[in-house]
Amino acid sequence: MTATLTFYTHPNSRGRLARWMLEETGLPYEEVLLEFGTSMKSADYRAINPMGKVPALRHGEAVVTENAAICAYLAELVPEKQLAPPPGSVERAAYYRWLFFMSGPFEAWLTAKSIGTLAPAMGAGYGADGDVLDTLEQAVTGRAHLAGDHFTAVDLYVAASLSYFMMIGVVEKRPAFEVFAARHVSRPASVAANNRDNALAAAAG
Repeated sequence: MTATLTFYTHPNSRGRLARWMLEETGLPYEEVLLEFGTSMKSADYRAINPMGKVPALRHGEAVVTENAAICAYLAELVPEKQLAPPPGSVERAAYYRWLFFMSGPFEAWLTAKSIGTLAPAMGAGYGADGDVLDTLEQAVTGRAHLAGDHFTAVDLYVAASLSYFMMIGVVEKRPAFEVFAARHVSRPASVAANNRDNALAAAAG
């Protein structure tokens, strides 16, 4: 890989998840720290991500935003790490299923819950209140991995999301969630990423 990976982030953002994924790859990357409401909304950054949000990843001429897409993209840059199951496999199907479940129904449900306006179940991708967490609980109960017999990017995505949203009290601390999250957030790459973002947050005051 010759093109430079440039990571746009803020230590108190969803960029923490993307940084963990970057650390799992072992690839070198440059970081660009942006501030909410100022540099994140600048014309220069909006040329990369018109949403004016982080994280974003630039790799040569390629630009990737959204954590699920960043995880999937990075996994394919390091096939030797086996962070994505083989294409066309049953495991790859599960990998796609839960990546998009988390970035779709789970995220939409979180937003709806936070503003207290759940849509009618028939018209909502997240179904009735409780469906998302019950489905996710069923998926992780008694399982170390969601897509095969070893760690992949989807385990990272789910563990990072559960850990954070349980910590801030948005997702209830169900035992299966706590076990699954704890198993993966103790990985060296997760610890390194967390330490880096904590240091940046502390320096920013």
